[in-house]
Amino acid sequence: MMQEAIEKARVLIEAHEYIRQFENKVIVVKVGGSIMDDPNRLTALLRDVCFLDAVNIRPVLVHGGGKSISQAMAAEGLEAQFVQGRRYTDERTLTIAEHVLVNEVNKFIVDTINQFEHKAMGLHSLASCVIFGKRLYLKGEEGRKIDVGYVGEVETVNTELLKAMVESDYIPVIAPIARDRSGGKLNVNADSAAGEVAAALKAEKLVLVSDTHGIRTGATDDTLASHLTKSQIEKLVDGGVISEGMLPKVEACFTSLAAGVHKTHIIDGRIPHSLLLEIFSAAGIGTEIVMD
Repeated sequence: MMQEAIEKARVLIEAHEYIRQFENKVIVVKVGGSIMDDPNRLTALLRDVCFLDAVNIRPVLVHGGGKSISQAMAAEGLEAQFVQGRRYTDERTLTIAEHVLVNEVNKFIVDTINQFEHKAMGLHSLASCVIFGKRLYLKGEEGRKIDVGYVGEVETVNTELLKAMVESDYIPVIAPIARDRSGGKLNVNADSAAGEVAAALKAEKLVLVSDTHGIRTGATDDTLASHLTKSQIEKLVDGGVISEGMLPKVEACFTSLAAGVHKTHIIDGRIPHSLLLEIFSAAGIGTEIVMD
């Protein structure tokens, strides 16, 4: 019993150094993957986000909801299609995506944080939208453009509103549906949206919480990398080691790093307290990505 108490004290002492280092700093957390389908795991993660808020770190949340969108599409007789990690989005798909992301996922996150007696506010296309974009065309072979429908890339972020919220001790919760210049709506990859938000805010960190331990440099578990640079990742992309759904994640990291974000992380949300372990311990738990 005494040894357990001593270990808890040791953990608190280690965390104290990082709490002081990141006090009043913005950390953008993107939540996605299978954790979104498990209310207990998602609730546990949100409790950890509230811990950040309690020690005067400024979390900004961006969430996905891809699997819930696919399930809602299937219920309507639609099959999800992906191109280079992006969901092909026609008008029906966009309507379903907006409903799931805003009225289900975003609402659950905001309500849960408020139940923990912290202040959260949903920012999305049906209320106060903070991400604005244009249609995204992917690059195909020989320079041709690939049209993926109502899919967007972020052009601007309303940083004034976000900064005002975090300075007022609110936790912004952003759903990745952007507005375009004509008032239309665009489905944005949540990883990409988080990268742009972190870049616009010049956040201290960007943490992508998903259902992967991080980046592996090979096919086996023992190739998990705890630290990689941008050039090392580019080699892994060129070699086909990093592909499909991981591509938007590393691109989001590159976007934020180029804007001055100090460190980015890809961690596994299925591991209890993975967010706190990555931020408040020297060893970390996922893959840390930095500039060369």
